[in-house]
Amino acid sequence: MSVSSAGRYLRQPLLGCTLALTTLLNSATAAETPTPAPAASDAPATAAASAPAASTQPAESPANPPAATKEPAKTPAKETAKEPVKEPAKETAQKPAAKEAAPKAAAPAKEAAAKDAPAKAPAAKEAAAKDASAKDAPAKEAPAKTPAAKDAPAKDAPSKDQANAKEAAGKAAAAADAKDAKDPKDAKSAKPETPAAPPQPFTFADVQKQARELAAQGYKTPVSNLPDEFQDLKYAGYQNVRLRDDRLHWRDAGTPFRLGFYHQGMHFNTPVQISEIDDKGAVTEIPFDSADFDYGQLAVNPDLLKGLGFAGFKLLYPVNTPLKPNDELVSFLGASYFRVIGRGQAYGISARGLAIDTALPSGEEFPAFRKFWIERPKGGSHQIVLYALLDSPRATGAYRFTIRPEVDTIVDVKAQIYLRDKVGRLGLAPLTSMFLYGANQQPATPNYRPEMHDSDGLAIHTGNGEWVWRPLNNPRRLAVSAFNADNPRGFGLLQRTRDFSRYEDLDDHYEKRPSLWIEPVGDWGKGSVQLVEIPTPDETNDNIVAFWVPAAQPAAGKPLDIEYRMIWTLDEPRLHDTSLAWVKQTRRSREEVKGPDLIRRGDGSHALVVDFVGPALKDIPADTTITADVSVDGNGQIVENAVRPNPVTGGRRLMLRVNVKDPAKPVELRAFLTNGHIPLSETWTYQLPVNAPETK
Repeated sequence: MSVSSAGRYLRQPLLGCTLALTTLLNSATAAETPTPAPAASDAPATAAASAPAASTQPAESPANPPAATKEPAKTPAKETAKEPVKEPAKETAQKPAAKEAAPKAAAPAKEAAAKDAPAKAPAAKEAAAKDASAKDAPAKEAPAKTPAAKDAPAKDAPSKDQANAKEAAGKAAAAADAKDAKDPKDAKSAKPETPAAPPQPFTFADVQKQARELAAQGYKTPVSNLPDEFQDLKYAGYQNVRLRDDRLHWRDAGTPFRLGFYHQGMHFNTPVQISEIDDKGAVTEIPFDSADFDYGQLAVNPDLLKGLGFAGFKLLYPVNTPLKPNDELVSFLGASYFRVIGRGQAYGISARGLAIDTALPSGEEFPAFRKFWIERPKGGSHQIVLYALLDSPRATGAYRFTIRPEVDTIVDVKAQIYLRDKVGRLGLAPLTSMFLYGANQQPATPNYRPEMHDSDGLAIHTGNGEWVWRPLNNPRRLAVSAFNADNPRGFGLLQRTRDFSRYEDLDDHYEKRPSLWIEPVGDWGKGSVQLVEIPTPDETNDNIVAFWVPAAQPAAGKPLDIEYRMIWTLDEPRLHDTSLAWVKQTRRSREEVKGPDLIRRGDGSHALVVDFVGPALKDIPADTTITADVSVDGNGQIVENAVRPNPVTGGRRLMLRVNVKDPAKPVELRAFLTNGHIPLSETWTYQLPVNAPETK
């Protein structure tokens, strides 16, 4: 199995299946399993289901494409049309004011002219009257010639007054114009209003607004726009479709990050909208262009691909060395799945935005990221921020991811979730992984690989300070375990086994698969960490899920805010910040009773070997008495409990033998090391899975 991102994304998550009714009925007996765990952690809910992995194909996941019927398709055109447009609306509201500026500016000039009009009218009338008198005077006085000299000035007077009146009117108009030009108040009113402010930079608040408004609307199932020839692609054909390296986004932007895109195909048949945010906060949608892809041997009609849209995207970064700038760092592909790696790591475990009704009889609902906004990093920046809008029939959500690649890659997540309707199981900060077999469970058929898994256990740091470790199983029937975790300090699916010799796989390198640790930020309140284990026949299925479930759900339309940090790491001691010893490995076998002839013979019991290592055991003399505090539920009986030094590891080995009363039910066990006064180790908890044959 290839470790390339494309290959990994074809893994099928078994969690999205709608369980067959007969399978669901089988879970009733398991639900009756007593809870052995006291106080801080327990595993009370254990459901059994006979549905085989092959019949439980879910919706698409990043490494595992689900059945097309589970992952709703999408019509980007409709979604885009309904997206709220903020700043343009502001501009539109302000444009009428700009249009009114011209009439307002002209008003003072008209008013000034109106004031001057009365003064000009009398002057003109007076000049006309005098002019008329001047013309009539010579006719009346013609016989008297002596006063002719006196009449001459009178004759000229009317024309001078008329000229003076005209001159006065012109001066008055000029004065009015000058006043308009010089009067600051009038000049200010005459200028056009200031243009509308530029659009505000895009922020997380814009995504929150879209999620809130979307939740108030009815859910609309996206419709696929993928041509049939791409929907019908098989794995090998989809592998032929690759983004060209010379068409990577930001390749010449002066940033260490590159942005690549996934083509639609196979089960990834609904487009997601991807936009870029520039350094001023302006948003530009990135258009799909078939010329960016190499289709290999596929015969492609570019006309059929116009406006197709992307299936997802990946971020590239020099994770391991500056000489390799195009190492994959992050991949978002399928529903709300994404994968991240750090230095020296290979893709393995994945995360999701939200999990709804996982492993419930009603079937799982797969929320999906429908839109992404990615900030273009500045030249010297070594972190990147992106936003996502999530949608599903019963939930919407706004997400912000701040990604910092270091030796370990850190991802800070802030989310605001809205429910359209009540859900059966709301999983926050969900993790998805694969466990086929390991030290505690031998393979069904011989295999040269001693172990095959992306994670080998669930770790929890409870709110009261207890550390819990639960090795994973590939059970015969669906199993769900819940651990009380009010205000948890952390939880995660870890890969503690790091020796190549434990895997012997030169292709998949399971020893390089990262552990994923969740650190809650703030007060999460009451809730539980829940673990789902699903049967799988091979490693191509993601069959392990873990998430935190709040004790109370938000009311429809009310926000649920959650914030946490994700650490993708190979350094498990970094996560285990305590002096307590931790579990290095758990091994399981049968027939561990030696007879008088020293031959091991079976007595029907199950043997469990648990190795503890860590600071609390490092400097304790070998002859120090250390015991194990062990508890078991009502379906099991402890027949051996012994602790001895392990000189190879420098720790202690716990040997347990358990008799199972009813093989049709699981058995829950808990144990921790103590010196008789205080605990010396984390709490090991384990479920012996159902061993009875399937009911037909």
